[in-house]
Amino acid sequence: MNRRPTPLTALALTAVAALTLSACGSDDDSTAKDSDKIAGADTGSEKSASPSPSAPDSGGRPKITFPSDAKNVFEYQKTGNAAKDAALADSTLSVNSVDEAIFTGDTGTKALGFYNTDKALSAYITYVQKYIDDGETWVGETRYFNYKVTLSGAKKAYVSYCSDESKSYIKNKKTEKVDRSPATANSYVLYNTSLTKNSDGIWQTTDVVSNRGNEACQP
Repeated sequence: MNRRPTPLTALALTAVAALTLSACGSDDDSTAKDSDKIAGADTGSEKSASPSPSAPDSGGRPKITFPSDAKNVFEYQKTGNAAKDAALADSTLSVNSVDEAIFTGDTGTKALGFYNTDKALSAYITYVQKYIDDGETWVGETRYFNYKVTLSGAKKAYVSYCSDESKSYIKNKKTEKVDRSPATANSYVLYNTSLTKNSDGIWQTTDVVSNRGNEACQP
């Protein structure tokens, strides 16, 4: 089942090129293909699996809550590099913030604007609004994997990763009917994102592009 209604294409062409290069960079172990894998860590021994809802963070970070019938799971290895690991962690909170907005039917949630800005925020607002307009949400579990992260200076990061939506399903809010259509190649999506560290030390997602059905993410 493809729970995502529209592709995300906010990323500028120059950023796409940079992300594609980062996915093939020599400082990461795992490989990423094409232009749509999202944030991932490549080295280190500790594997992170972050289900939703997200735990509240310190420093004024908003708490993100999910309904009991939906969950995101993030699978990546910590790199051992503090900046990379912080960018990876905040990229997962960006994803959760978008889904929380879908669940609440509100594009003005605190978390959405906290973890996303610029082109990414505009794209995500449009994305969430499509769910709202269609009267839909989603249920089940979405898995994020094949993470890669590359730094560019002290305040810029590129994160790529895949998502597996084969166990998450569109739900009509009014009828509560769940579309449990079988998974296809389009149930797997490659993401590329750009993140910038703001003055408060938050790695905000600034650009995003997705590619549904990308070969790099297929099982």
